[in-house]
Amino acid sequence: MTVSSSAATRNAVVFLAVIAGGAALLWMRDILTPLALAVFLAVMIDSFARVLTAKAHFPKRLALPTAIVLSITLFGLSVWVVAENSASFVDQLKAYAPRLNDVIAKLAHAVGIRVAPTVGDLITQLNPQRYIGAAAQSLQNFAASAVLVLIYLGFIIASRRGFSRKIVSMFPQSAERDKAMVLFHRIRDGVEQYLWIQTVTGLIIAVGAWLVMALLGLDNAFFWAFLIFLASYIPIIGGAIGCFLPPLFAIVQFPDSFLPAIILFAALQAIYFIVGNIVLPRMQGDSLNMDPTVVLLSLAVWGALWGVPGMFLSTPLTVAFMVILAQFDGTRWIAILLSEDGDPQGSGDKAFKSEKSESSARQKVAKGDLKS
Repeated sequence: MTVSSSAATRNAVVFLAVIAGGAALLWMRDILTPLALAVFLAVMIDSFARVLTAKAHFPKRLALPTAIVLSITLFGLSVWVVAENSASFVDQLKAYAPRLNDVIAKLAHAVGIRVAPTVGDLITQLNPQRYIGAAAQSLQNFAASAVLVLIYLGFIIASRRGFSRKIVSMFPQSAERDKAMVLFHRIRDGVEQYLWIQTVTGLIIAVGAWLVMALLGLDNAFFWAFLIFLASYIPIIGGAIGCFLPPLFAIVQFPDSFLPAIILFAALQAIYFIVGNIVLPRMQGDSLNMDPTVVLLSLAVWGALWGVPGMFLSTPLTVAFMVILAQFDGTRWIAILLSEDGDPQGSGDKAFKSEKSESSARQKVAKGDLKS
């Protein structure tokens, strides 16, 4: 009876702690969101540097600066692609207005509406002036957050050198230090694996979508493919955006026939189906070990807490929380529920295999040589 009551008390405390933690994350989102994005970018850059060292045989001193320069260059190219294509995209939307009126008229007649509204009428009813101030404020907040993320990122990269000394000071005992490093590497490897999977599958989907859109003659095919690639980092919602938006614009571009839009929709569905059911499971394997329902739930929860940045970070953050919760008796049941196979700690063959790759890192920590 005593054991049962203590377990119930412990679970109640954990439940209240989760609620309090969620409230704190919501209250401090303006501070924590840029920091989380900066940590995420730091993990990406660090992973890139280690790949350059292992695969391209870069010197260790040059790997990190090269990774930083390449990452900033890729980010700048992404911004340039969006800015360069957005202007022409908006101009084409203006030219699409008569075609869009025809499509609206056809749809209105199909549902029994005799007098179909025009695009101008719909815009007037929406009264976009109400949203101009909010949009301007959002852009201002985005610019401020981007600068704050870069500042955080610079400090995180600059403080890497003291990481090994902090670990040694926090965990003087070698057994505790090894356990902490195993936990750190599991989180880092989970985030890196997620990034690798999303990048490769996003490229496959984007290239396949671009080929189909180019063959059909859809305007701004490269721009659409690039947006599909960026959207692939958002679970579930990214796939919905990639499947539905290009066919909708195909209806506007080809108002005389719905066939191009149908072909494009079917082709995109086929691409997402093949990648999601064949390519993704083979790449993912047991690396993330997250229940599919948890992926959807984490997307909703982190999106509600932190907005769009939370959607981008939903899976990595949930993986990190799952690994951390699995280390404590009072919260291990939550990690088990989040995991796919009920083994959030990765015990068994997977942990045995990862132990070999982590042993060298633990030895470096003991010597004070680990920088990442």
